[in-house]
Amino acid sequence: MNVRRRHISAVALTAVTALGLGTLTACSSDSAAAGNTDRFDVVASFYPMAFLAERIGGEHVHVTSLTQPGQEPHDLEISARQMGELEEADAALYLKGLQPAVDKAVGLAEGPTKIDAAELTTLETHGTEAGGHEDEHGDEHAHEDEHAHEDEHDHDHDHDHEGADPHVWLDPVKYAEVAEGVGKAFQKADPDHAADYRANTAALVKDLKALDGRFRTGLANRTSDVFVTTHAAFGYLAERYGLTEEAISGLDPESEPSGARMKELQEIAKADGVTTVFYETLVSDRTAKTLAADVGLKTDVLDPVEGITDHSRGEDYLQVMDANLTALRTALGAR
Repeated sequence: MNVRRRHISAVALTAVTALGLGTLTACSSDSAAAGNTDRFDVVASFYPMAFLAERIGGEHVHVTSLTQPGQEPHDLEISARQMGELEEADAALYLKGLQPAVDKAVGLAEGPTKIDAAELTTLETHGTEAGGHEDEHGDEHAHEDEHAHEDEHDHDHDHDHEGADPHVWLDPVKYAEVAEGVGKAFQKADPDHAADYRANTAALVKDLKALDGRFRTGLANRTSDVFVTTHAAFGYLAERYGLTEEAISGLDPESEPSGARMKELQEIAKADGVTTVFYETLVSDRTAKTLAADVGLKTDVLDPVEGITDHSRGEDYLQVMDANLTALRTALGAR
């Protein structure tokens, strides 16, 4: 849509080199580059943001993703071409704190409306262990949580999220909060299509609430609360449904666990009746299989939905999350 044709600023171009941003090729939802279409051009940082943009924007948006399918998003570097796409876009949708190179690039870009998903919900700090509190109030608790931050969406959250867990999209309730904020941002930036953005947002939020309901029902009757993962991506999900996530590594999926941590996990697995060590499709499964072999456990995939590939158990966020629910039900002995 970008009617105000811009050229990438000299400051931004210089910074691309100064920051050592990489040479990856941009991945787009179609062949046109951001800023060169008659639609509302959105550059999304990685899949969960692109999914929101596509569902909320519908036919009115052209979405370009900075992270290619199958690429581990934490490791993304930004090319000069991608920096140019950011400059020419109508909006940049990203999640501050997940991809340092994207945070730098968006900060330098002078053209787009900047939509930080981290400002649209409340972030928390999680370590290798997260969750562990039982949700005793069922749907009442869910409704309270859904509306806890309604007023916050209309205020400027100008605070630092350094050290906070960015994996909010794995909690359907928090992801719905983000969706509502993105919808409002699209309506403001592209008012000609505000009614459609509003309707599309409502439809997406309805789907996410239904997903939340499936998780609550599906995990209600289980024999164990503890699950083990390779990296600490599922803290929000664990807290939402009264589970405990024990991660081999922390928020960085490439970090190596200590011998002490591996021994601790062996003891936890035996004490809490853990049956399965979960790994994910975009990082190595070596440590998960090592731990599982040491304790005689099974392995399975719990997908953080950071990208959709041919190996994903579904074609979009909702399908992969349903597959995650099936895997958790099996591992936790849900009936």
